[in-house]
Amino acid sequence: MDGRRITQLILVLSVVLSARAQWNPDAAPGHSTIVHLFEWKFLDIADECERFLGPHGYAGVQVSPVSENVIVDGRPWYERYQPISYKIATRSGDERAFANMTARCNKAGVRIYVDAVFNHMTGDHQNAVGTGGSTANTFSESYPAVPYGSNDFNPKCDVNNYQDPNNVRNCELVGLHDLKLSSEYVRGKVAEFLNHLVDLGVAGFRLDAAKHMWPADIENIMSRVKDLNTNHGFQPGTRPFIYQEVIDLGGEAISAREYLYIGRVTEFKYGAKLGEAFRGDNPIKYLSNFGEAWGFIPSKDSLVFIDNHDNQRGSGAGGSSILTYKDPKLYKMAVGFMLSWPYGYPRVMSSFFFDNKDAGPPADGQGNTLGVTIKPDGTCGNGWVCEHRWRQIYSMVEFRNIVTDTTVNDWWDNGNKQIAFCRGGKGFVAFNDEYGIDLKQTLQTCLPAGTYCDVISGAKSGSSCTGKTISVGGDGKAYIQILHDEDDGILAIHQNSKL
Repeated sequence: MDGRRITQLILVLSVVLSARAQWNPDAAPGHSTIVHLFEWKFLDIADECERFLGPHGYAGVQVSPVSENVIVDGRPWYERYQPISYKIATRSGDERAFANMTARCNKAGVRIYVDAVFNHMTGDHQNAVGTGGSTANTFSESYPAVPYGSNDFNPKCDVNNYQDPNNVRNCELVGLHDLKLSSEYVRGKVAEFLNHLVDLGVAGFRLDAAKHMWPADIENIMSRVKDLNTNHGFQPGTRPFIYQEVIDLGGEAISAREYLYIGRVTEFKYGAKLGEAFRGDNPIKYLSNFGEAWGFIPSKDSLVFIDNHDNQRGSGAGGSSILTYKDPKLYKMAVGFMLSWPYGYPRVMSSFFFDNKDAGPPADGQGNTLGVTIKPDGTCGNGWVCEHRWRQIYSMVEFRNIVTDTTVNDWWDNGNKQIAFCRGGKGFVAFNDEYGIDLKQTLQTCLPAGTYCDVISGAKSGSSCTGKTISVGGDGKAYIQILHDEDDGILAIHQNSKL
C-alpha cells in the first residue's frame, strides 16, 4: 500500500474516532451518571461538586441554559428557554461565576454540560429586557445584543403538524422565533457561543429542541466547535459530549434515529416505559430484556432518565406514566433500576418543589433565586428537593460505578412484580413492586461468601451496617427480604458493601 493511501486511511480513521468521541461523556475515572441541577446557581453547583458530587462518584452536572434570557412576568422556569443574547447572564449567575464553577467542578472530577438553546430566540414580548440588561424588539425579530435581525429567522408559521418535518423544523415552536440555521451567519454566531463555553471549561452540551432543527444544520454547527480545553484537564483532541433532545415516542414523521450520527439522543420511551412498569401497568417481570428489544435506540447512542424538567410537569412526553419525586417510593425504585441496568447513559433529576407547573425556582421577594441549603441530615432546604442526595439514589450511583464493566446475569422473577438480578460477580439488586405481598426468597447474589450491607436501607459503618445485613453463603445465595410496607421497594449489595 502506498504512503498516500496509508495517510488517507489514517485521516479517515481519525475523523471517525473524533466523531465517535461525541458519544463519550468524558467522565473522570470511576465516575458515571449526570445530575441535572435544575435552576441551581453557579456558586451552589461549584460547592456541590466539591462537597458531594465528586466524593459520591457523579460524572457531571447538566446546568440550566446559561445564555441571557428574556425576563417573563411571574418569572416562570421556562423563561430560561427564551434567549435574548448569548451573554452568560442568568439568574444562576454571570460569566465570572460560571467560569469559577467549571474550574472548581473539573478539579473535583465533575464535568459541566450546558443545556444549549439555539433552535430559537424569544417569543414576542412588549418591552423585552434580558436578565443581563439586553433589550430586543421581538416583534421585528431584532436582537442587537447578538446581533440578529429579521433575515436571520425562518418565515413565521406555527409548529402544528408533526407529520410534516418541514413544519416541525422550520416553524415556530410555541411562538418562539425560529432561527435560520441554514444561514452561514447564524451558524457562525451559534458556534462562537458554544466555543466560548468550551474555552470556559465545559465538557459538552444538551441540545435543546434538536427535533426542531435539521440534523445537517446541527452537524455543521457542531463540526465548528473546538476540542475540549486542555487547561481544564481534558486530553488533547477530546471532543465535546453531545446529547440531543429528540422526543420520539413513535408515530411521527421525525425519528430519533436521524440524529444518531451526530451524538447521543435522549430516549424518551425509557422513562415512560419504566414509569408504566413500576406503576403496575406492565409488570416488572417483563423488564428482563429492557432496552433495544423494546424498540429503543442503541444503548451506545442513548441518554436515559426517569423524568426531566419538562415531563415532571406534565409536558414533554410520557404523560401520567412519568414518575417524579412526588411518588417517592416508586420513583426511587425506577431510578434504582436505571442505575443498575446496563442500557444507555443515565441522568438523574434534581428538582425544586412545585405545585404550579410554571413556577420558577425558590426565590426571595425580589425574584432572586434562593441558595441551596444543606441540612444536618444531608438533605436540602430552601425549597430544593435534591433527589441526587437521597441515599437510595446516590448509593445506586456508586453501585453503577462498581459494576460498570459487567452484564446482567442470574435474572429471577416471581412471574409478576418481584425481580432480582446480578451484575457479574460484583453486585446484586432486588425489587418488590408487589402491592400487599412481601418478597421473601433465597436468591443467587453471585457475590463471594460474606456479610454485606444493603446500601438502600443504610450503609456500611465500620464493622457493622446501619441498615439491613445480608449473609451470602459459599454458594453465592442469600435470604432476601423486602416487605411490602417498607419505605423502599429495593435492596442492593455490592463488593464494596461487604463487611
